[in-house]
Amino acid sequence: MAKQGGLGAAFWFGGNDLSGDINSLGKIACPIGQLDVTDITQMAHSRLFGLRDGAIDFVSYFDPVKAHPVLSALPTADVIGTFVPPSVALGGPAACLTSKQINYDGTRANDGGYTFACSAIANGFGLEWGNLLTAGFRTDTAATNGTGYDTGGSLSFGGQAYLQCSAFTGTDVTVTIQDSADNSSFSNVSGLSFTQITGSTPLAQRISVANTATIRRYVRAVTTTSGGVTSVTFAVILNKNPIAGVVF
Repeated sequence: MAKQGGLGAAFWFGGNDLSGDINSLGKIACPIGQLDVTDITQMAHSRLFGLRDGAIDFVSYFDPVKAHPVLSALPTADVIGTFVPPSVALGGPAACLTSKQINYDGTRANDGGYTFACSAIANGFGLEWGNLLTAGFRTDTAATNGTGYDTGGSLSFGGQAYLQCSAFTGTDVTVTIQDSADNSSFSNVSGLSFTQITGSTPLAQRISVANTATIRRYVRAVTTTSGGVTSVTFAVILNKNPIAGVVF
C-alpha cells in the first residue's frame, strides 16, 4: 500500500460517530512502561516491559446537537474510542481504546472559533490496533452475513474485538465474528460474540479470547436475531494477535 495522508478519517466514541465534529487528533498513543532490572554485573541498562497504556487526545467543534451532549456528559463509566485512518474500508486499520474521558475543556478563540479539548486515557487495557470487519458503519435490516476479510493465515494467539453500535430498532440482535479456512465455510469463533443488543443505543463493547485460541485465515462479522431486527447500524474491529503471550 502506498503512503497516504490523514484525509477522510473517522472517529467513533461510545457508539457515536463524531467524525464530522472532530477538528483534530493530537495523540493516538500506546506506550509501554519499562522496568529497570539492571544488576551490578552489567555495563548498561537492562529493561523489561511493564504496564501497557493508551491515550487519545482530540479536539471537537461545538455542536450542541451531536458532539456536545456526548462529550459534556463526562461519564464515569468506560468509553470505547475508535480512530480509523483513511480509507474507512473493510480490512482497514483502526485504533481502539477502552478509556476514561477525563476532560472537556472549551476555548473561544479571538477569531470566534469555539472548540473543546478532550483526553481519553486507557482503563484496564492498552490501546490496540486492529482491522475493520465492516466498511465503516454497516446497517443491517435483517440477519446478515458480512463479507469475509483475508487476514493472511491462521494463527493460534487469540484476539480482541470491538463493537461500535450507533442505532438499533427491533427486538434483539447479536453481532458475532466468524472464521473460515477457505472464505466459504464459516463458523462462530468461540468467545467472539458480543452481548446481545436489546435496548438503547449508542453503545460499544470489547470482547476477547485467550491468546492460545485459534482464529482461522478469513474472518467476517455477522448478525443474528431470535425475535427480529428492523435495523442495526454498527462497526466491528478485530485485533488478531500476531504473536504468543500478548497481555493487555
